[in-house]
Amino acid sequence: MKRGPWNRRLFLKTTGLGLVALGAGGPPRFLERLVSQAHADASGRRRRTLVAIFQRGAMDGLMAVPPLEDAGLKELRPRLAMTPRASDARARPLDLGNGFGLHPAFEPLRGLYRDGVLALVHGIGSPNNTRSHFDAQDFMETGTPFRKGTDSGWLNRALRLAPAPEPTPFRAVALTGALPRSLYGSEPALAISDLRQFRLRGRGRTSPTTSAHGFESLYEQTAMELLRDAGDESFEAMRTLKELDASSYEPAPGADYPDGGLGAALKQIAFLIKSGVGLEVGFAETGGWDTHVGQGTFQGAFAKRSRDLARCIAAFWTDIAAHRDDVVLLTMTEFGRTVHENGSGGTDHGRASCSFVLGTRVDGGKVHGGVPRLRRNELEDGRDLPVQIDFRRVFAEVAGRHLGVQQDAALFPGWDGSRYPLLRA
Repeated sequence: MKRGPWNRRLFLKTTGLGLVALGAGGPPRFLERLVSQAHADASGRRRRTLVAIFQRGAMDGLMAVPPLEDAGLKELRPRLAMTPRASDARARPLDLGNGFGLHPAFEPLRGLYRDGVLALVHGIGSPNNTRSHFDAQDFMETGTPFRKGTDSGWLNRALRLAPAPEPTPFRAVALTGALPRSLYGSEPALAISDLRQFRLRGRGRTSPTTSAHGFESLYEQTAMELLRDAGDESFEAMRTLKELDASSYEPAPGADYPDGGLGAALKQIAFLIKSGVGLEVGFAETGGWDTHVGQGTFQGAFAKRSRDLARCIAAFWTDIAAHRDDVVLLTMTEFGRTVHENGSGGTDHGRASCSFVLGTRVDGGKVHGGVPRLRRNELEDGRDLPVQIDFRRVFAEVAGRHLGVQQDAALFPGWDGSRYPLLRA
């Protein structure tokens, strides 16, 4: 059968290979065989996994984690400010005990913060002050904030630089319809919108020359070659995982994933982690954070998106209870929002935002970084939270301490900054 441009070498090196949803039905049989052939490590070591969530649209970090006693917040946000003395108790932030609060929609994460496994990083952002969603997302995903056209993403480079154990086709998986820029590069990565339903897809377009049968043969040949030197334990794992069936996966008791795209993505990432298929990078995304209009306080666009994010993360953490020591979850967003509200009851494109970092070795129960006094003369351009922590400092810390990447200059070309201390050794 003719396969056109697809062959084993291209499969191994392609930067755009993806798997996306196709119609109804259960998983093809070749998936079960593929998963069984992708056991993580012949030595029996458990791999570490980084789970990245991109909040597309630019999350308002000041609403997510507001300072509690800054009078400037009410002055600059007369309709949007959430303060401890709000007349409506529902509009009062959750007091974190350190001068900051947490938006009440993030209540499902409060216990993780108290347990010391969740860190909040305030004032994080890009040194590039673009207010273009497209450019800012591209700069953050490539990790080169002053260089357009970078052909690889920072997560793919992290995989190339990390001291990986035995290779596996499931080393990097994005639970998205197309491969995100952060996973472009020389290391194989998959975009899978639904583990139960598949067809082959390249970057943004379907390959018309490869049938499911042809892909099955190609994938099996690759998987067998990758694992041809694996020991008896790996082949025993293959036989065990042959029973794997994504369509019948039941999360752990108490892992109540909300309906919707992010919940489905994190549930499938948890499934891959617990199945031991060698996942090192899992990627998910959530949209709707561009709150120009009707941002709201305890209700509205921001609260709705935040509640979904918090419930999804909490369910994921419950689901992977036995694997928590091997997992770090990191959120990112392209930039923040203006400090002052606009005339449409929302906020416009700004500069710094905040990130959530979750893991048992995270220096949690703290708000890292911070915000200046909310006075116009202390804000960037009189309107924005200034960036105090370059996003590359946090990303390098997570990739370094969690995945074992040592070459920060290769991870982020052209950068000579230092890691932000966020994970314990």
